[in-house]
Amino acid sequence: MTSSEIRQKYIQFFVSHGHKEIPSASLVPENDPTTLFTSSGMQPLVPYLLGQPHPLGKRLVNSQKSFRSQDIDEVGDNRHTTFFEMLGNWSLGDYFKKEQLSWIWEFLIKELKLDPKKLYVSVFEGNKSVPKDMESINIWQELFSQVGIDVKPTDVKTMAGKLNERIFTYPAEKNWWSRSGVPEKMPAGEPGGPDSEIFYDFGENLKLHENSKFKDKPCHPNCDCGRFLEIGNSVFMEYQKQADGFVKPLKQKNVDFGGGLERLTAAVNNNPDVFKSDFFIEAIKSLEAIRKSGEIYSKDPKPYRIIVDHLRAAIFMVADGVAPSNKERGYMLRRLIRRAMVYSRKLGMVGDEWLSNTFAQLVVPYIKVYPYIEQKVPEINEIITQEVDKFRKTIEEGIKALKKIFGRAIGGIDPEKVPQGNISNNIIRIDGNEVFRIYETYGLAPEISQEIMTGWGLAFDNKTMKECQEAMMKHQQQSRTAAKGMFKGGLQDQSEAVIKLHTATHLLHQALRLTLGNNVSQKGSNITAERLRFDFSHTQKLTPEEITKVENLVNEQIKKDLPVSFAVMTYEEAIKKGALAFFGERYPEKVKVYTVGNPSMDSASSSQASSGNKDLRVFSKEICGGPHVEHTGILGKFKIIKEENLGAGLRRIYGKLEK
Repeated sequence: MTSSEIRQKYIQFFVSHGHKEIPSASLVPENDPTTLFTSSGMQPLVPYLLGQPHPLGKRLVNSQKSFRSQDIDEVGDNRHTTFFEMLGNWSLGDYFKKEQLSWIWEFLIKELKLDPKKLYVSVFEGNKSVPKDMESINIWQELFSQVGIDVKPTDVKTMAGKLNERIFTYPAEKNWWSRSGVPEKMPAGEPGGPDSEIFYDFGENLKLHENSKFKDKPCHPNCDCGRFLEIGNSVFMEYQKQADGFVKPLKQKNVDFGGGLERLTAAVNNNPDVFKSDFFIEAIKSLEAIRKSGEIYSKDPKPYRIIVDHLRAAIFMVADGVAPSNKERGYMLRRLIRRAMVYSRKLGMVGDEWLSNTFAQLVVPYIKVYPYIEQKVPEINEIITQEVDKFRKTIEEGIKALKKIFGRAIGGIDPEKVPQGNISNNIIRIDGNEVFRIYETYGLAPEISQEIMTGWGLAFDNKTMKECQEAMMKHQQQSRTAAKGMFKGGLQDQSEAVIKLHTATHLLHQALRLTLGNNVSQKGSNITAERLRFDFSHTQKLTPEEITKVENLVNEQIKKDLPVSFAVMTYEEAIKKGALAFFGERYPEKVKVYTVGNPSMDSASSSQASSGNKDLRVFSKEICGGPHVEHTGILGKFKIIKEENLGAGLRRIYGKLEK
């Protein structure tokens, strides 16, 4: 069964159970300053999980593009990827545990034909604030009994290596879900709750446990040896962290299910290696065909896995408006591309053949479900190729400089000729600032240098690593400052200051279009309580006169104290009425349209505004989830702080509101 078939079956199954399909949100979160990337399907739905009505109702389903930077160092095993698709279904205060667990069980064993004897589940064991999830345990016992499997819950601490049971209880570290982790780490206002995970057992004959770091401990679904693969997680999001440090029940009980499409595909095909799925296999074959090292995938899979994972993630990042840079999202994109290049060299590829021979194969599986990817192929290829060319020019010099540093540290010996063996025997003390200067000069970030070193059988000592990290923190102070605010105000900050700046962003967008032309379109935004950041398509630096004109246009609308309102309508109706829509390749059946100005004057268009109609009362109209202020007069004075180039035809503006 292909990944496309699984995706389609999942959507159709939950649509048949009363769910409305919603589109995948962009990898770049819209107006969410709490995180750099969309990392789960629930992230764009936080306002609705907290009680705000969704235009499409209380039952939703989709396949969400996701990226998790924390998994980058895990890529190389048989199951971790940075980019993935998460199949998700949600109940916004509608059904709860009984329906959710029964439906996902039915989908797995009837639609995907998984053998129930290969399925294991986990539930929350409880803590001081939240009791043990006995309701889920009872539901799972009933579901297993329906297929002739009699089970009892097992405490993993006392299981003594026995896998005859199917239901395992774990503490919050394993069976509590919020975006910031266990209840103790949740910021005030963030929702979360106990979850119930489902694992697929690939069988003890794989001998994965015997070869893992957990070989001296009992094997169980969460031991992470690779035998068991988590394929789904039903989160019962019924709690919210309070300012006093405790969790309190939400006013509605939600269900938030997430299942990795890549992992489900591996389970359906009974192959524990997600990289042998149709997402990656053709790209890996292309790499094998051009390898110069003589090593094929089956002998040394790690370089292949890193290359195809990182390139796929880079393709989707660029498609969603990210450009390589030394800050935030751009830094992560640059790191992915350069790390892929380092591992391509381990396969004997010193040019860009790894890119040209795998790019198309990684795009093909997504053409039908994400057609905008195919439309942007030339642009995506150009941006990634430029970054590859830029790095290739300096990587050789960077490696030479790195060799000199380590050559001095180990008595002049060529690092590549150090006897191989246990890396712990070859831990080297050098000045971490020297390694950082290699990054500044040649673009070899400390983690990339470390990757290269590992291939030589060497490793930094702890002091070296600390010095590297301190130097990087100074260099990326702007990014670090932004990162400090993550999770500060919950998942999505809806404070008064942020709502005001969100509204000002709509005014800025329209002012830019009126000043620079309708070629301007929003490519991303990030809002904190202190400032807004707005990315848009434009090829030239704004002149001082243009910046002044944009500011004046925004402030004129604020002075007019225009009303701000929204209406729920179909996407087609919204477009006919002149609403702007720039995020994603498709939208749900019903959308929110926010209008700045008098909604009764729908016939007034942007073209009228650009022709000089000063009496125009409708200034801006966009598809947006909100929220916004009720009238512009309360915003204060708008000021552009900074305007800069992002490359690839993109510009960025920073702005703020003054009293």
